[in-house]
Amino acid sequence: MNRKLIFSFFFSCIFCFGFAQEKTDTLKTNWKYKPNFMVGMDVLNAGVSAFSERKLFQGFVSSRISKKIHALAEAGFEKNIYQKNGYDASASGPFLKLGGFYMLANDRENELNGFYGGGKIAGSFYSQEYFAVPVRGFGGSETSVAFPSSSQSSYWIEATVGGRVQLFDSAFYIDVNMQPRYLVYSTIQEELQPMIVPGFGKSSAKFNMGFTWNIAYYF
Repeated sequence: MNRKLIFSFFFSCIFCFGFAQEKTDTLKTNWKYKPNFMVGMDVLNAGVSAFSERKLFQGFVSSRISKKIHALAEAGFEKNIYQKNGYDASASGPFLKLGGFYMLANDRENELNGFYGGGKIAGSFYSQEYFAVPVRGFGGSETSVAFPSSSQSSYWIEATVGGRVQLFDSAFYIDVNMQPRYLVYSTIQEELQPMIVPGFGKSSAKFNMGFTWNIAYYF
């Protein structure tokens, strides 16, 4: 697990809650569902994309459907390359995640503020291309082969643990979360497991970790 991501996650939560302003509670104790949505964008990974080979743009929509339960949908697009151990591959495409989360701890004055945990199922439909795949040639010599671009799909499950807080007295919120992921199934090309899955990350291992730092708007 990346220590920098863990540090950034908890630092962001502490920073946000430290500067959150008080707000009159407009959410009734006996809560009844009314159409409500929070729409957010991951500004951290979008910003990092300008300086790295990984291009990742994603956002979410959530809706509070009971006192503590929120439905959640995420979507995005990722383009990345894999160059390691003689492999040279690229993948790009959209991904979609559906699930929900439960508010574990709430701000008494604004029940949208707090810490939460939940889970999602996710899938990606993408194109991948292998520019080089290491193989053993005649007499044990090492060489490589290439495979053309093809359409593939992958599916995984992920947990989500995070927190959100209102930004001063506005309708904007900061939402920070971590996402442990497990790759369940992938289609394969020429008996090769995918090196990269958009939305999941580098998939040379079944487990991966995601991190988002979102700016969201509630209406």
